[in-house]
Amino acid sequence: MRYRCAILDDYQNVALTMADWSALKERVDITVFDKPFASQQDAIAALKDFHIVCAMRERTPFGRDVIGALSDLKLLLTSGMRNNSFDLAAAQERGVTVCGTGTVGNPTVGLTIGLMLDLTRKIGFEAARMKAGETWQVTVGEDIEGKTLGVVGLGNLGLKVANVARALGMNVIAWSQNLTPEKCAAAGVGYATKQDLFTTADIITVHVVLSERSRGLIGREDLLRMKPTSYLVNTARAPIVDQAALLEVLQQGKIAGAGLDVFAHEPLPLDNPLRKLDNVVLTPHLGYVTQENYRRYYADMVEDIAAWLDGKPVRVMN
Repeated sequence: MRYRCAILDDYQNVALTMADWSALKERVDITVFDKPFASQQDAIAALKDFHIVCAMRERTPFGRDVIGALSDLKLLLTSGMRNNSFDLAAAQERGVTVCGTGTVGNPTVGLTIGLMLDLTRKIGFEAARMKAGETWQVTVGEDIEGKTLGVVGLGNLGLKVANVARALGMNVIAWSQNLTPEKCAAAGVGYATKQDLFTTADIITVHVVLSERSRGLIGREDLLRMKPTSYLVNTARAPIVDQAALLEVLQQGKIAGAGLDVFAHEPLPLDNPLRKLDNVVLTPHLGYVTQENYRRYYADMVEDIAAWLDGKPVRVMN
């Protein structure tokens, strides 16, 4: 039997060059989708005849309805080993094997720091002006050395961001629902209550995992506690922050700005008001998008498929 495999959301058209897929050519026919599906029904219609699906993170959700509608689906892959848009229980009930991949490094750390620097030094703004033929500089930036960084979530990613910030001369404080003063002390950062962090930090960066507990964790009252000169950076997940309240404080100038890599709806709709705000730096969910990560993702997907075909699946998630 020949299997049909769909590679989804390959926006850059690089999936087939980032790994050697030739090991599968005798048993698998591969189709690449380089555009996002417009709706759940479009995804179901496009994928109904595929046995294997390779998903890129959470770009295309596979909830119970989607999995239930794909009667030919046998193997569902995700980049990384966590995907909150997959219904693992539904896959288990349907007999669909779900596997993941490894990752390389922590590229979101670099993007987080980059957003902080862009907000404070107006790098993208000034670069765009020069390319547009403007004569010279018009902004006066801010030095992050000596400023206070508030880290919401001091896990692996948050800790790495904190370490880089400390190397840049920032004072770092942290808070999360489970964080203790002892853990902060061991990490070399200051412990703060939630209220103190939002009141005192010059830049706040979000690094908690999205869950029912963390959804809406940062609400309107938290944002209104921020100083008018402060910035919010979110490279985690959009629903962790109250999106309506965030838009409100940005539009009204209650905070200096925000650096956002994640959005409630992705790709971000062209008419989204965030696109029109001068005090926002937007990136299209680039946190994990590096050559190193992609090579690992796709190489592991080839390995996942080959192992499943041989009856010995690896990196199984359900």
